[in-house]
Amino acid sequence: MSLALIDYGAGNLHSVHNALKAAGAGDVHVTADPDIVAKADRIVLPGVGAFAHCMEALSAIDGMIAAMEQRVRVEGIPFLGICVGMQLLADEGVEHGTTRGLGWISGTVRAIAPAAGLKIPHMGWNDVVPTQGAPLIEHGEAYFLHGYHFDATDDADVLATTDHGGPLVAAVGRGNIMGVQFHPEKSQAYGINFLKRFLEWKP
Repeated sequence: MSLALIDYGAGNLHSVHNALKAAGAGDVHVTADPDIVAKADRIVLPGVGAFAHCMEALSAIDGMIAAMEQRVRVEGIPFLGICVGMQLLADEGVEHGTTRGLGWISGTVRAIAPAAGLKIPHMGWNDVVPTQGAPLIEHGEAYFLHGYHFDATDDADVLATTDHGGPLVAAVGRGNIMGVQFHPEKSQAYGINFLKRFLEWKP
């Protein structure tokens, strides 16, 4: 089984690569080559930083989004977005103006609303509470680091929540597409076990 870990200059690639290997992934390609992505059995899109910067960087790789669209949305292989990689699944992000996302899962990425006594960004360990019937997600604690959150249009696409001054989306998904706001690569045993389930997932 080959796994494409997409390198577009906006992800924590070394740590994610190591976590995937620890979870049992054998053939991991850290790649910016759409041809490799077009043949992969699974795709992981990491992401750190601002939504607009990440989307610009991904769009700048000629043929990459088209290869992802074909392999994931047409051919149906398992896909995982991590942190901003998950946020890019949305229709748009409203950080530094409005930027169009991939539009694979309907929603808008917005700033976490400030509240009394609430630190933003949301940083550190917090509960992950799966929704009923959510695939792959188990209840536990994971590591978060984000100032923006995924505001999903359809509650059915929300696979898990966490709480930071109110509920925030911790995972979204539809069919063979999944995204997590937390960092599996920083979430110790919880994160490795989640990645193991992703590697075995047959949506």
